[in-house]
Amino acid sequence: MGDVDETTEAPPVAMPRPLVPRLAVDDLVPHVAKRMDALDTAAEKVSLDLGLLELVRTRASQLNGCAYCTDAHAAEALSAGEHTRKLLSLPVWQEAPFFTTRERAALGLTDAITRLTDGPVTDEVWDTAAKEFTEVELAELVWTIAIINTWNRIAGPARPWAIE
Repeated sequence: MGDVDETTEAPPVAMPRPLVPRLAVDDLVPHVAKRMDALDTAAEKVSLDLGLLELVRTRASQLNGCAYCTDAHAAEALSAGEHTRKLLSLPVWQEAPFFTTRERAALGLTDAITRLTDGPVTDEVWDTAAKEFTEVELAELVWTIAIINTWNRIAGPARPWAIE
């Protein structure tokens, strides 16, 4: 293997093709899109911290492989005051030292609900979240996770919106 120094050129990186919209679901079925938007708006009126909600939305979007939602909610998390290190560490939140106990409980619940195909939410995950959140906050968190998973399942396959 040859020596590498500051003059060594990196190999060319293949640029992925841009995500182009596939299906304008909002335009094709507007009555459903309006109700989904209304549900999303209603779910914004919660007591939980916006930064926490955006971490949860970003994490679920990462797990679901939704580039549009990951980008959008990471930007929202930054706007809400979350640190870049937290966002970069979301894929390894279990090991990263940047998250509070409350954030860890929310992220654990997010992972469990998003990955229901791996099995139901365990009592351990639920009890950990229940120690950190009131019943109302838990309900808000469950709704938030369910809604972002729905958005991911629309945006992932249909790609109705372009990443700007």
